[in-house]
Amino acid sequence: MVLVKESKLFDVVNVTLLILVGLATLFPLYYVFVVSFTDPSEYIAKQGFVLFPEKWSILSYKYILSTDSYLRATGVSAFLATAGTVLSLMVTASLAYGLSRKRLKIRKPLMLMVLFTMLFSPGIIPHYILVRDLHLINNLWSLILPALSSGWYVFLMKSFFDSIPPALEEAAMVDGYNDVGIFFRIILPLSLPAMAAFGLFYAVGYWNTYFNAVLYINDPTKWPLQILLQNILIESSTSSQGSGAAELMNERQLPAQTLKMAAVVVATTPILLIYPMLQKHFAKGVMLGSIKG
Repeated sequence: MVLVKESKLFDVVNVTLLILVGLATLFPLYYVFVVSFTDPSEYIAKQGFVLFPEKWSILSYKYILSTDSYLRATGVSAFLATAGTVLSLMVTASLAYGLSRKRLKIRKPLMLMVLFTMLFSPGIIPHYILVRDLHLINNLWSLILPALSSGWYVFLMKSFFDSIPPALEEAAMVDGYNDVGIFFRIILPLSLPAMAAFGLFYAVGYWNTYFNAVLYINDPTKWPLQILLQNILIESSTSSQGSGAAELMNERQLPAQTLKMAAVVVATTPILLIYPMLQKHFAKGVMLGSIKG
């Protein structure tokens, strides 16, 4: 009986702590969402602390979405996330597949080169010089090509390919497939969980591109969404509004904090919509390489 009571007490305490941790994790997300829809007058009256607004307003979203360059910046970010993710997956998967084949003669030197990139980083200046010498300044490919792959992702995907039985490859060779055919017809279909997991990682990285865009993109018409939102926040804080939102700001002064929260919601919503579609494969992909046989 004592053990039963102690077990029940432990379950109660454990569940209570997990609920508190869950609430503490979800509260910042809830607060961002609520503040972004709070009426500016109510936000100012309550001195910036609103748990549930009495007046809901979409003025912050109107201000952000009404800028002339918003759709263009969204298109740029969508291009980076789509083209960058597809190319990164192909480069990462093909390199990882090559490293997983023991018959590759230069396998060890290649693995050492990939490992070297994980241990040492050249820094910002060499990166900039490389992009400049490739004539990619003010070119969107400067945000994709230098970040096509990651050594860590290559080794993780290699571990996944190592877990695929060699008998499948041998059977495909008997049927007349070469290495390219085996990769596209056998390996990739079996690697959907890994591809989905890494695809999500790459897509989030390209969608959130900011620092590289600051370094390499000087043309405002080629800014991704993150830079545009940052500039909107700077303009709102300094009261130097752009033409697309001037009328809204004249009607009612918008607090910079509500604009920041709206910008966070706008920037994260596409990723939040994509994640449920990949959740099934993502749950399998995060365990790739952990179990063999």
